[in-house]
Amino acid sequence: MTKYNWGIIGTGWIAHEMADALQAVKGEVYAAANPNEISLKKFAAEKNIKHLFTNPDEMIQDPNIDIIYIATPHTFHYDYIKKALKAGKHVFCEKAITVNADQFDEVEKLAKDKHLILSEGFTLYHMPIYQKVKKLIRDGKLGQIKLVQVNFGSLKDYDPNNRFFNKDLAGGALLDIGGYATAFARMFLSKQPESILTTVKFFETGVDEQSGIILKNTKDEMAVMALSMRAKQPKRGVISGTKGYIEISNYPRTTEAQITYTASAHEERHETINAGSTSEALEYEIKDMERYISQGHDDGELAISRDVAHILTSVRTSWGMKYPFDENNRI
Repeated sequence: MTKYNWGIIGTGWIAHEMADALQAVKGEVYAAANPNEISLKKFAAEKNIKHLFTNPDEMIQDPNIDIIYIATPHTFHYDYIKKALKAGKHVFCEKAITVNADQFDEVEKLAKDKHLILSEGFTLYHMPIYQKVKKLIRDGKLGQIKLVQVNFGSLKDYDPNNRFFNKDLAGGALLDIGGYATAFARMFLSKQPESILTTVKFFETGVDEQSGIILKNTKDEMAVMALSMRAKQPKRGVISGTKGYIEISNYPRTTEAQITYTASAHEERHETINAGSTSEALEYEIKDMERYISQGHDDGELAISRDVAHILTSVRTSWGMKYPFDENNRI
């Protein structure tokens, strides 16, 4: 494997998971950064990280680092992505990669101009089972895709001060979990949706607590999504076509897909396919990221992320929900 050094910005739970995955794949985490020195030193001691920075900007400038992994709250992603790309670093950023479509378009262009890889941390982009599912669809086994249904519901503790409900930190279900549902839906629609219908229930802090979203593209393919942050839902996706449907549970890190073939309205045939390991989800992300760098391009994931960013921004616009930092009042 080519030697790429990773630097982590952030020390939260997902940074802990990524550090473990980096150690499993590469044997080490090269560097970590966090302005909170106590959290940083604790994280470094647990993960045996030798190069520490209380100023993330200094880590970004380290010439020994090839890839910056961003695991901060959403509102910090945009600035760190720009700084990293301008410093000549490849970037792997947790979802939501940016808080609006304008920010996404800017960093996507910057990455392209700099000939650098920019990738968003959706595990479902990298789970091996999806390669099998996509091939099955390409081979026509489901016929013409008509409808995608996808749910994602968390049960967050009631705490208006938590970042999940904090408008200043881009809280709400849409950017916390909605990206996963939207990425799943977009992966199985052949074109970007142009028609969006949605309704929302706001939390007392002004962020979205739960919502229903319907998407339709010019080929009349539809997606129906349900998101919630104060009501648990199964992470379940269904892809339906004229010859059958696929059910995928726990879709962000799934290893199994259940297929029902419907040759007619009166007969069914069932099949289950498997691939990958849930415990290796972040290891797949690491390996794919390094493969993208080696080959000079990704496999189309950033284009899906672009469409997701634009869908999420359109949904927010229809709700009239703005974050304090939305630029130029375009949202």
